[in-house]
Amino acid sequence: MLNPANAEFWVLVGFLAFIGILLYVKVPSLIGKSLDARAEGIRKELDEARRLREEAQELLADYQRKSREAEQEAKDIVAQAKREAESLAAEPRRSLAEQVERRTKLAEDKIKRAETQALTEVRATAVDVALAAAEKLVRVEVAGESGKALIEQSIRDLKSKLN
Repeated sequence: MLNPANAEFWVLVGFLAFIGILLYVKVPSLIGKSLDARAEGIRKELDEARRLREEAQELLADYQRKSREAEQEAKDIVAQAKREAESLAAEPRRSLAEQVERRTKLAEDKIKRAETQALTEVRATAVDVALAAAEKLVRVEVAGESGKALIEQSIRDLKSKLN
């Protein structure tokens, strides 16, 4: 089995010596420390990645909130602009309606004045015609100085009664 002349024996002795040297130099503890340091580095990197992820999520939430606020503000500005535009559009309409109403009233007043003036002119013409006719009748009927005085008195009375 184990014969010192056998190559397998020497391989076994070399392997055990190698393991012994490794244990003597404390290679397993060095490997363990190296692995622990590597695991700690990975853990720190994971913690840092988690922290960065949380910060990114907070920033994303903050930007989303700001985006919603900006969108709402934009909607408010648009709504305010629409209200102002409607108000500005309503003002000329209201002004135009008032202007049309004023002009209509002025035209109606002008028409009434014209009617009144025409009526006055018709009355004056009628009075003049009636006076002329009355004067002719009285001259024909009444002659002389007493007729003339009577005609003038009648004309004065007639003018005061018709106007």
